[in-house]
Amino acid sequence: MSGLGELDRPGAPGGAEAWDERSGEWVATPEGAAASAVSEEAHVPAPSRRPNPRRTGADPVKALMHRHRELCARAVDPLEIAAGLEAHGVTDRTATRFRHRDVFSLAEEMYARAAHDEETAPRPTTPTAIQTHTSWILLTLLPGALCAATVAALRLTHGRAHAIALAVGVLAGALAQRAALARGPLAPTDGTLPGSARHASGSSVWTCWLVAYALLGDGLLDAAVAGGPDGPPGASADSSWTVATAPVLALSLACAPAAWCAHLFAVSARRRLDTSRGLEEFTASARPLLLGAFALFLSALSALLAVCGVVLGESAAYAQTVTLGALLLLARLLTAHGFHHAPAIVLAAAAAAEATALATVFAGRLPGCGFLATPVEAAVDAWGPGSIPALACSAAATALLVHATRTLTRASAHAPADRPC
Repeated sequence: MSGLGELDRPGAPGGAEAWDERSGEWVATPEGAAASAVSEEAHVPAPSRRPNPRRTGADPVKALMHRHRELCARAVDPLEIAAGLEAHGVTDRTATRFRHRDVFSLAEEMYARAAHDEETAPRPTTPTAIQTHTSWILLTLLPGALCAATVAALRLTHGRAHAIALAVGVLAGALAQRAALARGPLAPTDGTLPGSARHASGSSVWTCWLVAYALLGDGLLDAAVAGGPDGPPGASADSSWTVATAPVLALSLACAPAAWCAHLFAVSARRRLDTSRGLEEFTASARPLLLGAFALFLSALSALLAVCGVVLGESAAYAQTVTLGALLLLARLLTAHGFHHAPAIVLAAAAAAEATALATVFAGRLPGCGFLATPVEAAVDAWGPGSIPALACSAAATALLVHATRTLTRASAHAPADRPC
């Protein structure tokens, strides 16, 4: 009977059978509760002993994408990202730190990893950011018109009226030139680099000096070499030293073709930026565009010089005026694309060379200092007074042309901007 009693007592199931009523009664007993607690502890899984995953280094490309997230978000092709990176100082040597051979390869990875909307419309083939506006076209015609009116007033007035016409004409021409260069393709970009404003103001000062020398410098230098001047300048041949109005009038009229050539270069370069497949391909295609626009402007300036010389009955002064026009155009193109430092330095060097030439002639009159004026006097005797500004401006224009072919042919110089030109 004892054996049968043991079989009939409540207890835990021996196998995988379901719990019955007697099992519940067994759990209610003290020994059943203790056994159940031990059983539950045995079935609690032990904490994982796996080691923490090994930490890897931060993704440098991802960090770069976070830094330029706005650029990656609005870019519609890798070349636009490459242009933006190049504008921020990322070079091929920098790209090697991200395990890429060049900037374009890095931009391709950033473009591929960026989250782009598939429904984003592709960029139109015709750039919409660069539009021709009637306002800046008319503004570029204003300096030439005011300069022509001033020259006509100077030829028709005498005495006090002559002085008033000269003062009003110079002031109006300066304001018109400032307005023409404040809008359109020759307007400077909003420079954020340190010293941009200082370089821009310095370029304006040296430009005014160079234009003033084109008006008065050759006559003053010629009179100084001859022992003068003995009186104020004038437009007539019997004046102590003559004023060259034809070059200044041609330069004022050339403001319009300069803006049009700059606009043509910007539009063509932006189209090549849309269709190029790499930075090197864009540079190779942009260089002929720059040289073509530069040659087109020089042709227009030469034609204007010829017309002004015939109308005013003066010497066209091709050498010094064409080189000065080339220098001013290149300096303005670089400034308009955000490169302020080089134009300011080169314009200052050209102005200093002209000022030094004049100063040495007058300094040569001091006792024992005649040797100072010998180089300038020899150049004037051999090639005329126009040789000094021609040499100074041609050397400066050549330096800026070399610099422009390296900077204005980069994709970063033509990155999409918010303002139209």
